[in-house]
Amino acid sequence: MTNMSKATQNAPVDQQQYVDLQTALTALQEENQALKNQLAWLKRQLFGVRSEKRLIDDPAQTGLLFGETLKPTAPVPTEEISYTRRKLKDRTDAVTDAGLRFDDTVPVETIEVSDAEIEAIPAEYREVIGEKVAHRLAQRPGSYLVLRYVRKIVKDARDDQIHTPDAPANVLERSVADVSFLAGMLVDKFVYHLPLYRQHLRLKQSGITISRTTLTNQVERAIGLLQPIHDAQLRNNLKSRVLAMDETPIRAGPSKKTKGKMHQGWYWPIYGEHDEVSFIFSPSRGADVVKQALGEQFEGVLLTDGYAAYGKYAAERPQVTAANCWAHTRRQFERAKDIEPAAAAEALEIIAALYRVERKIKDKDLQGESKLQARSQHARPVVDQFWAWCDTQRNRMDLAPSNPLAKALKYALERVAELQVFLSDPDVPIDTNHLERALRPIPMGRKNWLFCWSEVGARHVGVIQSLMTTCRLHDINPHTYLVDVLQRVSDHPASQVDLLTPRRWKEAFGDAPLQSDIDQARQ
Repeated sequence: MTNMSKATQNAPVDQQQYVDLQTALTALQEENQALKNQLAWLKRQLFGVRSEKRLIDDPAQTGLLFGETLKPTAPVPTEEISYTRRKLKDRTDAVTDAGLRFDDTVPVETIEVSDAEIEAIPAEYREVIGEKVAHRLAQRPGSYLVLRYVRKIVKDARDDQIHTPDAPANVLERSVADVSFLAGMLVDKFVYHLPLYRQHLRLKQSGITISRTTLTNQVERAIGLLQPIHDAQLRNNLKSRVLAMDETPIRAGPSKKTKGKMHQGWYWPIYGEHDEVSFIFSPSRGADVVKQALGEQFEGVLLTDGYAAYGKYAAERPQVTAANCWAHTRRQFERAKDIEPAAAAEALEIIAALYRVERKIKDKDLQGESKLQARSQHARPVVDQFWAWCDTQRNRMDLAPSNPLAKALKYALERVAELQVFLSDPDVPIDTNHLERALRPIPMGRKNWLFCWSEVGARHVGVIQSLMTTCRLHDINPHTYLVDVLQRVSDHPASQVDLLTPRRWKEAFGDAPLQSDIDQARQ
């Protein structure tokens, strides 16, 4: 029995079996390396530098706009840490030495501080020769207020007729909410991401009892009034010559496939040339959504992250030019840092040189032809250098298709024309970072109110976030804007609804906005 076992162990391995084992080993090695890449990427997201632009103060790159030769510099070792002395804060406009600042809109209550020793001085001998003032920031737990409207019933003795003033007009008919409460509730939820159940709890702790269903209905009705304004802003965006578009996921409505799960929907934010954002909700991420959103109206440059749906739309419309984002290209090489550190560092440094050109153009505030000339003179050599480097790396014999660097090279080389559009058009940004900053309220909402109960609710979120985000981009107080617009929208001419979009509203009504009854009472 022992001799048979030894013979079995010494028997030659079948050739096919050897090939199968070798294939399985290779697959396991690739899977292991992929998992390592994911772990390294996660560590960089949590603990690494988050800058997309890699703006390193490198003496070799300081002359990019002054005709010097472009050469990629060696990557900065991650072990080297430089320390700079922190500048002291500028407190020249501070109200107090502690640095408290506030404008004239902040209510100030004055408290006279008394002292027993001073009060003991007889009034005829007490002479005030000055005063010392200190400021402290205070807060009341919930600034809710109930407005009590009193309408006197008057009887005319001459004809015994009864006269009663009409009830003050309200934004929502048969509602207990003043416009100031509606605006505050919308701002708390969609700007500061405070879910309605937390607002309901805060109301209860402030001594006010109102059902959560009522709050939900009021939010829905208020956003319904804002729907025409959102539509007008979307039409304005589609008239832009340069549009940036992206997509971000959201859970909305119950899943039709899996019981107990939420359906995966998508917001498609559209960023226009006038710094206006429109969030469009769709239950899918298909290419038809782009066609439905942009339709036949848009003609110009469509700047995206390279998702195939946008390229398909541009290919079907000669009036549309597809442009891609360099930040997304950079991220592909960022994922290859662990496998190909030297090559990835070279790619990242060349792209960083491209961003340094853009930074200098921005610092010099170049526009139009001057900006185009600067890009042609200084950015185009960097782009040409990058493509030459990509061709060299692609011809390496040791570069397997599964290598992250090979995938990054394929991603970039498939988008050569799209990535070079900015070189011939000064109005096209180099990336979509401005759009990604604008869509941040959606992922912030996912972390707070988590999901939308229905697709209708998701569309309402898109409406209000379009207006709130645009308010932020134009430095408009969202509460002031909503208080005015919610009162104005019912009487405003439908043909001039675009005047109520945040950008146009700031020009037309921003200097003298409508106020709520509580604001008028304070005055």
